[in-house]
Amino acid sequence: MSLVIDNRQDKIEIKDELIGILEKVVVASLEYEALNPNYEVSLSFVDNDEIQSLNKLYRGKDYATDVLSFPMEDDEFANVEEILLGDIVISVEKAVEQAKEYKHSFEREMAFLTVHSMFHLMGYDHMDKEEEKEMRAKEEAILNKLGIERK
Repeated sequence: MSLVIDNRQDKIEIKDELIGILEKVVVASLEYEALNPNYEVSLSFVDNDEIQSLNKLYRGKDYATDVLSFPMEDDEFANVEEILLGDIVISVEKAVEQAKEYKHSFEREMAFLTVHSMFHLMGYDHMDKEEEKEMRAKEEAILNKLGIERK
């Protein structure tokens, strides 16, 4: 598994310890779904302005969101040794806001946004209550396994 990090914001410091946590979240997500470990995931950190632009461009929604997921099609990379699973884009500013709102750590919020996006990259969605319930249970199982709790 390869995790490509692209920090495109300079408002909030991203520490190496956090990168290590997020890498564990990505690996645990793939293991939980028993997927081939030869995936590459791109994880970009942006500010609210950039994620708002991306949200408008790709989803037609003109507001800052917390995270966007861009899954790749496996067929495109069938003969490549390392398969690109997709791209995750997190607004670090929004993660700070939500961590305060939900009264838990910034690290926990970043881990949640990462695991949430991983399940989107692996084909899950939450368009109805049952799908949302299933996805949330999987997300919490991974975070709990890694000892990342709401604090």
